Amino acid sequence: MHRTTLLPGNWWDVAAEAAVGNAAGQDVVALRAEIDQLRRALAGRAVIDQACGMVMVLAPCRRGAARNLLVDISRQCNTKLPDVAVAVVAAWEGELLSRPMQRALRHALRRLYTEDRGCDSPPADEPSGKGRP
Repeated sequence: MHRTTLLPGNWWDVAAEAAVGNAAGQDVVALRAEIDQLRRALAGRAVIDQACGMVMVLAPCRRGAARNLLVDISRQCNTKLPDVAVAVVAAWEGELLSRPMQRALRHALRRLYTEDRGCDSPPADEPSGKGRP
C-alpha cells in the first residue's frame, strides 16, 4: 500500500511558520532570512567583481584602486555599491550612465589619475633632488 501525505499549500511559507510560534518554526524563519540575505550579497558581489574588472581594463589600475573608484562613485551618488556596479556593467553593454554617475565617474577618474601621478613624482613644492650636493 502506498500512502500519500498532503501538505497545505503554504507549508513552506515564512508567515505560516511564524504563526506557529514554536522555537523550531522561529529558527526556520530566521535561517531562511539569513539564507536570503546571503544569496543577495553573493549576487551583488559577482556584479561588483565584474564592474571592478571593467574599470581595471578601462582605466589601467589594480583591483583595489578599481574598487575604491566604484566606492567613490557610490558615495558621491548616495547609491549602494551593487547598484553602481550594475550601472557600470550596463554602460559597458551600451546603456547610458545617469548624469550624476557620469559626473561622479569623471571626478573619481580624475582623482585616480592625480593620485597615480602623485606616486611617481614628488609634490610640486618639494625639490626633485636632482640639483642637490
